[in-house]
Amino acid sequence: MTRSVYVTGIDRGDGRQVVDLGVMELLTRQVDRVGVFRPLVHDGPDRLFELLRARYRLGQDPATAYGMSYEQATALQAERGLDELVTALVDRFHAVADAYEVVLVLGTDFAGANLPDELGLNARLANEFGASVIGVVGGRGQSAEAVADEARNACRAYQDLGCDVLAMIANRVAPEDRDAVAELLDRRLDKRHGLPGYVLPDEPALSAPTMGQIAHALDAQVLLGDAAGLARDALGFVFGGATLPNLLKALTPGCLIIAPGDRTDLVLGALAAHSAGSPPIAGVVLTLGIVPDPGLMALAERLAPGTPVLSVRENSFPTAERLFTMEGKLNAATPRKAETALGLFERYVDVARLRTLVSAPSSGRVTPMMFEHGLIERARADKRRVVLPEGTEERVLRAAEVLLRRGVCELTLLGPAEQIRKKAADLGLDIADAELIDPQTSELRESFARRYAGLRAHKGVGFDLAHDVVSDVNYFGTLMVLDGFADGMVSGSVHSTAATIRPAFEVIRTRPDAELVSSVFFMCLADRVLVYGDCAVNPDPDAAQLADIALQSAETAAQFGVEPRIAMLSYSTGASGAGADVEKVRRATEIVRERRPDLPVEGPIQYDAAVEPTVAATKLPGSRVAGQATVLIFPDLNTGNNTYKAVQRSAGAIAVGPVLQGLRKPVNDLSRGALVQDIVNTVAITAVQAQQPAPATAATPASGSAPSPDGTDRAQKGSRS
Repeated sequence: MTRSVYVTGIDRGDGRQVVDLGVMELLTRQVDRVGVFRPLVHDGPDRLFELLRARYRLGQDPATAYGMSYEQATALQAERGLDELVTALVDRFHAVADAYEVVLVLGTDFAGANLPDELGLNARLANEFGASVIGVVGGRGQSAEAVADEARNACRAYQDLGCDVLAMIANRVAPEDRDAVAELLDRRLDKRHGLPGYVLPDEPALSAPTMGQIAHALDAQVLLGDAAGLARDALGFVFGGATLPNLLKALTPGCLIIAPGDRTDLVLGALAAHSAGSPPIAGVVLTLGIVPDPGLMALAERLAPGTPVLSVRENSFPTAERLFTMEGKLNAATPRKAETALGLFERYVDVARLRTLVSAPSSGRVTPMMFEHGLIERARADKRRVVLPEGTEERVLRAAEVLLRRGVCELTLLGPAEQIRKKAADLGLDIADAELIDPQTSELRESFARRYAGLRAHKGVGFDLAHDVVSDVNYFGTLMVLDGFADGMVSGSVHSTAATIRPAFEVIRTRPDAELVSSVFFMCLADRVLVYGDCAVNPDPDAAQLADIALQSAETAAQFGVEPRIAMLSYSTGASGAGADVEKVRRATEIVRERRPDLPVEGPIQYDAAVEPTVAATKLPGSRVAGQATVLIFPDLNTGNNTYKAVQRSAGAIAVGPVLQGLRKPVNDLSRGALVQDIVNTVAITAVQAQQPAPATAATPASGSAPSPDGTDRAQKGSRS
C-alpha cells in the first residue's frame, strides 16, 4: 500500500511551505517515485507544486496533482454534502497513489474559502487517504507559551479526530524564543502524546520578497538589473529623503532603497557603496515616474553591474504601503529561497528520526536524486571544512552560497578578499559565513613555503622558489589540507586537471595501502548510479594497478551507498577472446579475487554484458555481476575517458567527478564546464571523504612519501582533457 504523508495546519500564515519542501526532500531520499496531491487549489498555477516539480524533476502531470478548486468544493459541499465532497477527493487521490510509491499531500491553506470546519476536513481526508499527519502551527507575533499551547491543542484536535500524528512543527517562531518553545514542546508533546515537536525560527530571507517579485507587484519598469539581481531578497526598506551621508549611514545589508527619480545623487551613492561591499543592497526603486538621464544610468550600471534599479509611477508613500504588505513566496523562480528553507528545516528538525517515523518503503536501488540527497545529508552529519581555491569564479560563489545555506560544510574561499566580496555583492550572493584568504598576503604563506621546500628538497626546490609556488591558489589550498587548516579541496572549474591535482601528487601523496592515485566518476543515469574508473588519471595501468583501481573504486562506491559489483571491462567476455589486452584484464580480475574474495567481480567482460540482463543471460548465465554491474573498470584511460563522455552526452547522464581516490587526504577536480550543482555535489563528496579515518599504517603528512627510484612521485601522470 502506498505510504502517504499529510502536511496540514490550523490557520493561514504558518509558512507551511518550508515544511512541505523539507518533507519532500526527506521522502525523495528514500524512494524514487514520489507523487504530490493537493486536495483543494486556488485558480491559476500552484506555485508550490511547480517548485516541487522543477526541483525534484517530477514527471507527474500537473492535472493529476489537484483534487478540485475551492470554488468547486464549496459548491459541491453545499449542494450534495460533505460525504460527496470527500468521496470525490478520495477518488482523485487514489489515482495518484496508484502510480507512486509515496504521496505527499499538501493540506488546505485556511485562506477563507467558505468551507466550514476546515481543520475537520483535513483530518477526515488524512484518515480517508490512510495518511499520517505532520501538523504545523505559526508562531509569528506570539509568546513562547502561546505557541506551545497552540501546537499542543492542534495535536490534540487532530488526534481526537482519529489522525495518526507523526510530529508537530512550530514555524516562524521569534529566534529569541526558539529554545524556550522547543523545551515546552518537549514536555507537552513527547510525554503526553509520544511524538516529537520541532521549532523553526522565523527567517527574514524567506518572507522577504525578491526584487523580481517587487517589480511584478509594482508593475515597475526595470531600468537596470539582470536575472541574478532580480533574484535578490529585499530584507528591509530605506527611504531616500535625506542627504547622501545620512542615507549611507542608514543602509543595511540587503536593503531596498526607495527614492524619488530625481535624486540621482542618492542612487549613485548607494550603488557605489554596494560596489564597495559596504553594504551590499538589494536594489533601488525610483518613484514619481522620473527616469534619470541615460548617461547617469550608464554610470550606475558600471558602478554595480546587475543591481536592479526599478521605476514606478507612484510617489513614495503608496509605493511603501504596497511594499510593507508584500511577502516573499517559495516558487520555481526562487531557488535560493528553497535552499534557505531546506537549510532551516534540516538544521532544526531531527530528519533521521522523522524519516523513521514516516517509514516510507525503501527503494531497492540508488537513483540519481537519492544519491545527491544522500551526499548532502552525510556531509552535514559531520561537518568538515573544504577549501575552494577559485574564490572569484561565479559558479564557485553560487555553489558556495548553496552549501552555506544548506549547512553542508564549512568553506574557505581563496583569492583577494575584497574582490571576492565585490563579486558576491554584484551577484547578490550571501557568503558571509565563508572564510576568505588571499594567498598573496596570508600570514600562512611563509610557513607553507618552508613546508613545501622541505617536501620538495629532493627536486632542488629552495625557499625562494617555494615562496612563489605556494602563492598559487591550488598549491596554497593543497597545503591548507596537508597542514589541517582544511579537510579537503575542490578546484578545476577554471584550472586544468594537471594544475589542480599536481600539488596533491607532490605534497599529499598516496596512502600507504594504495598502489597509486586513481579516480572514479559517479554516472547518474535516469534510473541508477554507476561508478566508472579510471577515466581521468592513469593512461595505461598494468594488471596490478588495474586491480588496485578496481578495489579502490569498490571501496568508494560502498562509501557512497552504491553496492559494489565489479565488471572488469574488455572487448571480450569470459574465455571468448585472447590477446595481451584481454590477458591484462583477466590477470587483474584474478588479483582482485585473491585480495578481496568477498567482492563480486567479473572479467574480462564487455560493457553490454555487464549492464544489460538479457545480454548477460546469453554470454555469462549465472554470473553474480553480469547484467547488474555497478562498478565498471576500464582497461585504460583512452577507453574510460571517451566512454564516460559518450554516456554523459548521448544518454543525458550527470557525471559527478572525477573523484580522486588513493590520496592521504581528499582533493578533487572539477570539469571546466561544471555546473553549480556539479560543484555542490563534488564539495559534498569531498566533505564525506574527509570524514573517513586515515589508514592506521599511514605516515604523518609531514614526512611526505619518498620519490620512486626514477625520481618521480608515486602517482601516474595521465590527465583528463
